[in-house]
Amino acid sequence: MTAAPRLSVVVPVLNEAENVSPLIDQIRRAVPALGSYEIVFVDDGSTDGTVAALLAAQTEGDLRVVRHRQRCGQSAALLTGVRAARGDYIVTLDGDGQNDPADIPALWQAAEAHQANSAVPFLVCGWRKDRKDTWLKRRSSRIANAIRRNALKDNTQDTGCSLKLYRRDFFLRFPHYDHNHRFLCALAIREGGVVLSVPVSHRPRTHGVSKYGFWDRLWVGIDDLWGTAWLMRRMRRPDLLPPDTID
Repeated sequence: MTAAPRLSVVVPVLNEAENVSPLIDQIRRAVPALGSYEIVFVDDGSTDGTVAALLAAQTEGDLRVVRHRQRCGQSAALLTGVRAARGDYIVTLDGDGQNDPADIPALWQAAEAHQANSAVPFLVCGWRKDRKDTWLKRRSSRIANAIRRNALKDNTQDTGCSLKLYRRDFFLRFPHYDHNHRFLCALAIREGGVVLSVPVSHRPRTHGVSKYGFWDRLWVGIDDLWGTAWLMRRMRRPDLLPPDTID
């Protein structure tokens, strides 16, 4: 086992056989300048050639593949990947190729600038200002974002962007439940952190199909939104006094 890397790039995937190899090549070009790294793909029970494509890409010792026996969902795959990761810092992105790994250094720069001036934990979230999705997907996302901001007060432009960066130990403090990947920005705030939004590019999907439909996002999202709002209301963060304070 080599020394633990500084950065782990975690990518959950489901039936993305044609997308994983180009994505791995792009990650390998984007992150070496940031220091030591590893790439962790979590296969969430794919039934196509995704696993074969991932195993074929294990040529440089930087790629690890973790597999779910059956599909458990994106949030579970994300948690599996972060738990398996060895880096102090985690970058996540989707496996469909729509997030551009070339944007990872911009997130890294935002994290470094924050840490130079503050000890407050952080989550850096990509902001897809020019989305390359269908009109219906863009419209439904705008509505969902407005409802979420009003309910959770997370003040985040695009919490649904999977391109994120945070410390591994900070993420593992979050409450973990199905679909919580939709609300990571709110959960970061709940744990006393700040959210930093960084504009990133967004690319059209060229292979495969989306794993979410409009109704899947709507009904499941509403149920999870109320649950997350309840968690936000139930959190009380004490204001600690210095140990030598005498009242």
